Amino acid sequence: MHPKDYLHDCTELLALAMKFEQPLDSLIGDFLSRSRRAGARERDSMASVIYTVMRQRYRCEHLAQTGPGPEMRRLALLGFALSHGGGALDQPSPDAARPTWWTDYLAPALTPEEATWLAQAVAQDPTQLPPAAQLNWPDWLVQRVQPLLGPALPALCQALETTAPVDLRVNLEKAKRSAVLDQLRAAGVMAEPTAYSPWGLRLQERVKLAQLPEYQQGLVEIQDEGSQLIALLTEAKRNETVVDFCAGGGGKTLALGAMMRNTGRLYAYDTSNKRLEGLQPRLVKSGLTQVHTLVIADEADSRLARMQAKVNRVLVDAPCSGTGTLRRNPALKWRLTPARVAELVQLQHRILAAAAVLVASKGRLVYATCSLLQEENEAIAQAFSKDHTGFMPVSAQTILTRQKIEGAASLCSSDGLYLRLWPHQHASDGFFAAVWERKD
Repeated sequence: MHPKDYLHDCTELLALAMKFEQPLDSLIGDFLSRSRRAGARERDSMASVIYTVMRQRYRCEHLAQTGPGPEMRRLALLGFALSHGGGALDQPSPDAARPTWWTDYLAPALTPEEATWLAQAVAQDPTQLPPAAQLNWPDWLVQRVQPLLGPALPALCQALETTAPVDLRVNLEKAKRSAVLDQLRAAGVMAEPTAYSPWGLRLQERVKLAQLPEYQQGLVEIQDEGSQLIALLTEAKRNETVVDFCAGGGGKTLALGAMMRNTGRLYAYDTSNKRLEGLQPRLVKSGLTQVHTLVIADEADSRLARMQAKVNRVLVDAPCSGTGTLRRNPALKWRLTPARVAELVQLQHRILAAAAVLVASKGRLVYATCSLLQEENEAIAQAFSKDHTGFMPVSAQTILTRQKIEGAASLCSSDGLYLRLWPHQHASDGFFAAVWERKD
């Protein structure tokens, strides 16, 4: 692909992404599927450029205030420079996962003025940029997270600009973690056990998972380590009745089924038929046969009444802002608004109250989000405890310690009550979880 064509397509794709009209991964996939002139390496590079600009939008926009050519082209050039060698086009990328064949690739597409401007722009000391350009976060989001982290906020923002690792959960119904790790290493796939989850493996490099026999055979599933820990908080056991109230694509459903050793009854509820249909082939591959799916209209669906006070464990992985997943969805922070968060908070209150009705005597309720925001997390949990005195809060730290999770205290709030995972501290997505048990 000629560099001029590459830069043209990259600029066009970036202009579409900056409209924030659809999820970034699907937008990039749709655009590149229509491109006949881009090879595999160009496609990977374009995606990297777009994600870089989204992660570092304020920095890129600040640096692009001046310079030759249209602004969108300048942003694309900055995204290229920042994602391929940290700004030095004549130097190999410091990221070993990226190819070094880009050395001098784009030079023929640049005017002398553009080349000079780009070298000067990316050479600027990031610590001398305005605060917004350093953090790359909307002001309203900074105001809500700053009180929770104080001086550690820049570290969080920086962590969320990195590419998320690929974590796998070993399906203990089919294999042991040590055995799968040995198989992967023997096949040349570099992986390590996750730091906290007893089921997890973290890949050290990108691989085509669909081609791995371990993935094809259902020995492993993609699941962030933090998500694995949330499933573990349920302590689901053999022959119990368990509900995954907001199952989505079913990642936690599969983890729960393995915990239950494919016994009992596991129900996966969701309002999206499409998401639950996507779970079916994963269930077949996993070997789980005790899972029953149900598409519900909403949290007040009358069919839920038949399960009232009959469920041993209920997991509520509530719809949320997703601010803990910004490594994977960098455009989300620009689409999200305070008004949308307020809507989600009201929905979270309703869903948690509806799910609580299903919990049997002495049963457990787990509320979880992938949000960093206090109003979606601690505030929801505290309000529920106040309004539902029949439920007793349970220490997440106590559960994790009982499960022999190393460093359990470091994964929780200072009082040990809640699970609180931060990308800059735990190298996982940002997660929150609260646990209760019904008294009678």
